[in-house]
Amino acid sequence: MFLAGGALALTATGASAGQLVLDVEIPQHKVAEYHKPYVAGWLENASGAHAGNLFVWYDVKKRDGAGQKWLQDMRVWWRKSGRDLKLPIDGVTSTTRAPGRQTLSIDTAKIAGLKPGAYVLVVEASREAGGHDLVKVPFTYTPGKGGAVSGKGDGELGTVSLTYKP
Repeated sequence: MFLAGGALALTATGASAGQLVLDVEIPQHKVAEYHKPYVAGWLENASGAHAGNLFVWYDVKKRDGAGQKWLQDMRVWWRKSGRDLKLPIDGVTSTTRAPGRQTLSIDTAKIAGLKPGAYVLVVEASREAGGHDLVKVPFTYTPGKGGAVSGKGDGELGTVSLTYKP
């Protein structure tokens, strides 16, 4: 079951499950004032309803939680989940990432409520003095069967890929 507030519940279960591997490419922009983007990734079910947060990267080290002020610039994530969350969320939130390929692995046995079926991986990025980007990658989760899907952003995100390893 997904936790209230949209964070994925983690449970200690057997090691027989597979692994979701997310690769998020953050392009390097050659601009005078570069700020690392805030990036959120979440799952939606086939009808587009928010199913759970996978990660939220923002400036977690700003004093008095000031980095949270800009999370609402990730407009889609903010409306679907962010405004209802109490941040930071252990295991979901972390600091912004540098340009390049960022990889996140999630053991499916630790994602309570992930059932076989159709989902959409959504990754959204927003950068101060920069732009906004949203990538949606539809996929079907079938335990025991591997696969890979990907999508591409328009500026703040490069290639976003999801690989399932049984």
